[in-house]
Amino acid sequence: MRIIIRNLQAMSKQNELTIEAYINAVDSQRQADFRTLFELIQANVPKDFETVIQYKMIAWVVPFSIYPQGYHCQPNLQLPFANLAAQKSHFAIYHMGLYANPELMFVTEHSKRSSKKLDIGKSCIRYKKIEDVPLDLITELFQKIDANAWVKLYTQAFLKSKA
Repeated sequence: MRIIIRNLQAMSKQNELTIEAYINAVDSQRQADFRTLFELIQANVPKDFETVIQYKMIAWVVPFSIYPQGYHCQPNLQLPFANLAAQKSHFAIYHMGLYANPELMFVTEHSKRSSKKLDIGKSCIRYKKIEDVPLDLITELFQKIDANAWVKLYTQAFLKSKA
């Protein structure tokens, strides 16, 4: 994995980091599984999100045409919604909707659809193998929130925390 990280850092310094370059940098034993996960998300995320590289990960973001204010921490960046990363020992799916909207019921549904213990942070879901991923649940998760709904959740949560 150190090789992957170095390659990604070198590519990003040269502004060569593309989605395909990211996928190709994943170690060969996990690349096909990572591509499967990427393609599943890409096929199911609402089309009003844009797919880019952000924070050296594959990202689905709200375009400036929908939310020109950008991300409050870095207004020059589009508002992030989800990321996909290949880490040293796992695949990571960062879904900001999980943090902002507990009603998505992901944790409850995961226990019904997978025999594997869920490894999750506030918005990060970690899987060691593609066989551990309940693909149908990931499909549903990404179909639940479009860009406008995400902006509404984000602004409500952000304004609430600033008050």
